[in-house]
Amino acid sequence: MTGASILRRTMRRNAARLSAGTLLTSLHQVCEASVPILIGVIVDRAIGLGDTGSLLWWLTALAALFTVLSLAYRYGARTLMRAIAHEAHLLRLEFAAKIIDPRGLDTDLRAGELLTISSNDADNTSELLDYLPRAVGALVAAAVCAVTLLLIDTPLGVAVLVATPLTLLALHVGTPYITRHVAAQQELAGQAAALATDLVSGVRPLRGIGAEAAASQRYARISRLSLAAALRAGRTQAIYTAVSGTGGALLACGVAVLAGWFALRGQISAGEFLTVIGLAQFLMEPVGTLTMVPGWVAEARASADRVARVAGAPVLLPADTDLNTDINTDLNADLNADTGEAGPPDGGPGGLEVSGVSYDALAGLNLVAGPGEFVGVMAHRPADADALVRVLSGRVNPAEYSGSVRVGGRILVEPHHTDLFEGTLATNLAVGGRPGNPEELATVLAASAADDVVAAHPDGLERQVVERGASLSGGQRQRVALARALLARPPILVLHDPTTAVDAVTEQGIAWGLRSLRHPEGGGTFTTVVVTSSPALLAATDRVFVLDGGKVVAKGSHADLGATDDDYRRAVQR
Repeated sequence: MTGASILRRTMRRNAARLSAGTLLTSLHQVCEASVPILIGVIVDRAIGLGDTGSLLWWLTALAALFTVLSLAYRYGARTLMRAIAHEAHLLRLEFAAKIIDPRGLDTDLRAGELLTISSNDADNTSELLDYLPRAVGALVAAAVCAVTLLLIDTPLGVAVLVATPLTLLALHVGTPYITRHVAAQQELAGQAAALATDLVSGVRPLRGIGAEAAASQRYARISRLSLAAALRAGRTQAIYTAVSGTGGALLACGVAVLAGWFALRGQISAGEFLTVIGLAQFLMEPVGTLTMVPGWVAEARASADRVARVAGAPVLLPADTDLNTDINTDLNADLNADTGEAGPPDGGPGGLEVSGVSYDALAGLNLVAGPGEFVGVMAHRPADADALVRVLSGRVNPAEYSGSVRVGGRILVEPHHTDLFEGTLATNLAVGGRPGNPEELATVLAASAADDVVAAHPDGLERQVVERGASLSGGQRQRVALARALLARPPILVLHDPTTAVDAVTEQGIAWGLRSLRHPEGGGTFTTVVVTSSPALLAATDRVFVLDGGKVVAKGSHADLGATDDDYRRAVQR
């Protein structure tokens, strides 16, 4: 997908409104061009002859012309504004669907850049629906002027027909420079927005390591580059506007001087002279519009190119991947071979198998969590844990790692740095638009210790949450995010350090809350994997995989590993 194809699609799916808006805009321009023509007719056929009755008739016609002119502009602009808003809305919906595709999006764009594209660039792309009708209307107006001038005097008409295209052709040479400068400015603006988003979300860690000054310098640098690019683009467009305006003015002045000379020689009447002067002045508007259109379209094209980077980005997983493939039989067999124990008796959905995965810090990792198992993963190196979570979350293109990952149903990966959204606690907990029944909600809130967050505020579940959950403490955000994940009831749930910001007592309650909710006595069908070094969480699991050097170096129950593995014991001691 390219920027040009995005623009063509924009025109196709708004064809009805675009056509209606173009017709009304053209009618408005015809009426505008007709005003000096009608004034010339009034001078020659009414004022010049001293005919009062004829004057009243022509003035009525002039009033009717202004009425049509006004209505055409109003409804034409309204139609086009609706088309622009509709297209921008469709582009944002497309962006949202692309970004939240469960197979992941294969792009190097960061959150801030995606935000800029989905807002500014989406708007700029949809503005094409305004530029094209303006261009068509300007061409129609120029044609009316040219035909009228040809009828009044052939040399005048020829002058307009020859000079106007030459002026446009000369100005079109600057369009590629505008496109390049605008594209560079938009790219740097997106990078600045992305960096600002990263810095705001990571302000606490930056303060913790004393890196505020370095972060500020980095942002100042990209901000200066963005400003310089914006100034370059602004200067280029300003020069283009000045040159195009001057060209249009010179063209109109030339026509007016030529008409005055013909009037003095008696080749045209007084009314025709006024018409020519009026058309020469009016001609500045459509010619100016036509000279500006290439710059406008260049800006829309630059934005459309950025939109196409996202709209045409492939998904991380193949399009024909079945995200709900049932692999229970294979997983149970692997589990039996791995542990020498039988799998869960119900054999329900769930299960996760990582086979020979090498990516980043991982080096041929093998890991199996059978249906119904609560598995812990303790990594001596944080890089191993981060790489594993990235692979499981689907944020890594399968082509970028070797080995395979198989899941027995829907998998939900709750990362360590999770996001809450502006709204209430209730809307943040809602899954798929449903908040869950009161009984289920109460159970989940208790299991995640989020009931304390609800009870701590007089508004309860209606407590307001600002963007990114900044109105809550780190521990409160973690508990609300965990409750949201549990309410989703995924067959496979992967949690990465879900309790790092809570106290030990609360952490203990969450550990056994997880156990009782997803893995009650007598077994269950849910599979849960928790990547953590928390002894409370690891103690609640069925077994633990210990990672080091990108591989599994030990496995067993938390109690057994704590008794026999000194490295494990030191890593989880607090």
